[in-house]
Amino acid sequence: MSRRVRWREGASRNAIRASAAALLLVLGSGSVLAGGDPEAGAKVAETCQACHGPDGNSPSPLFPRLAGQYADYLLKTLEDYRSGERDNAVMKALVAQMSDQEMEDVSAFYASQPGPLFTIKLTR
Repeated sequence: MSRRVRWREGASRNAIRASAAALLLVLGSGSVLAGGDPEAGAKVAETCQACHGPDGNSPSPLFPRLAGQYADYLLKTLEDYRSGERDNAVMKALVAQMSDQEMEDVSAFYASQPGPLFTIKLTR
């Protein structure tokens, strides 16, 4: 067997391993396995409406749009406000009153709402 053929076989195996690892990451991510209940989250989100809008599409550029964001991203953000990793006095006070389940629920609610989430294509 030539050296080139062995390299291609090794490259193919590496590609398969990388694909399998990527699949496991996606399946293991919070967005796929999130335990939040969007209906319960809608009730929790009533407090959030003043700044983020009734469906998470904030009418003001001063507040982030939450609608359509990934649930695991939203949950991590709430956890970061609670721990102090993110610094905002209003958000810290709000999440301090929320249980872990309420944070999962509100994250699932906003993730289920239609929003302007999109990616920007980079060109070189």
